[in-house]
Amino acid sequence: MNLIGKPRIGKPRAWSMLICLTLFSVLIAACGSANSGSTTGSTPQAAASNGKNCKKVGVLLPETASSARWDSEDKPELEAAVKQAIPGATVDYNNAQGDADTQATQADADLTNGDCILIIAPADSQKAAAIVAKAKAKGVPVIAYDRLIYSNDLNYYVSFDNTAVGALQGQYIADHYKDYVKGNNKNLVMINGAQTDNNALLFYKGAVSKLQPLIDSGALKKVYDQYTPNWDNPTAQTEMEGALTANQNNVQIAYVANDGMAGTVIAALKAHHLNGKVLVTGQDATAAGIQSILAGDQSMTVYKAIKKEAGAAAQLAAALSNGTDTASLTNGQTTAIPITGGASIPSVLEQPVAVDKTNIASTVVADGFVKKEDICKGIPAGTDGVC
Repeated sequence: MNLIGKPRIGKPRAWSMLICLTLFSVLIAACGSANSGSTTGSTPQAAASNGKNCKKVGVLLPETASSARWDSEDKPELEAAVKQAIPGATVDYNNAQGDADTQATQADADLTNGDCILIIAPADSQKAAAIVAKAKAKGVPVIAYDRLIYSNDLNYYVSFDNTAVGALQGQYIADHYKDYVKGNNKNLVMINGAQTDNNALLFYKGAVSKLQPLIDSGALKKVYDQYTPNWDNPTAQTEMEGALTANQNNVQIAYVANDGMAGTVIAALKAHHLNGKVLVTGQDATAAGIQSILAGDQSMTVYKAIKKEAGAAAQLAAALSNGTDTASLTNGQTTAIPITGGASIPSVLEQPVAVDKTNIASTVVADGFVKKEDICKGIPAGTDGVC
């Protein structure tokens, strides 16, 4: 009986042990498979690196409607600079076309696809903070490019001294307004950029620092002052038309924040045969803007050497990838986030240059930023020694 009973007792125990061992092995294998996916997949690898050894960079630019620079200048310069600074790197490029929600979706896709450094010119300086938060959670550093992002978690900021940009525009008006005002005809219109873009606020601050003394003294009379949503060129034209109507076409000075909007402001002036009779500022030194200066319709622009800006962003990305110190790149420069308790972000700020008919040849043409064949279309030969 005992010989018969023992197998009946032992067999179930043996099977139980076998089943347990099998289940344990399956669990170990499953865990091993999961761990393998989290350490070898592109996204988790990037998450642990904080940019170290990164070879996959996401570049997200804000729009193309207000200025041709983003696709025609910044995109190719950034792609070339990043690939040169980080051998073997790939660049994922996206443009939000002025939509902050679209940019957030594009950033999500970059993070999902394993981009381990992001270079972002925000469509909206405030909303882009959510992108920085998601990137930080994945260990992905963010370099704000050209436009500041309102986030204390931002890693770096690369741009121009944007207060100086506005100051150059304002100083040009201060230096030349007397050529346009006559007696009590001294009206100033200000058509600014998008209020959601920190740069537009800085441009305005810089411009006002030079214009306010003239306004306070009565040398100029500010009759219109408006921010332009999304830097929208047609909206700028509508704004100028409204300013002209409200003042019976009595406008002598038009502070306009960039060349794209200056072009449509000039269109509004042409409709009343006022082009060339009103001082018009601009910015970005676009081919169209330079051409308008040569034609006598626009007075000045601001040249920002985008090649330098893109190169600085690429060098920061390379330092992150190599795990090297960035102190020699930022040289102690910081930019304060303009929010309560705002952090000071390590920054690279390049210097802008004012351009008018007197120095086109020695600046934007000499640097190869614009081509003569583009800026001289329809311009009489010999104009300002350029065409």
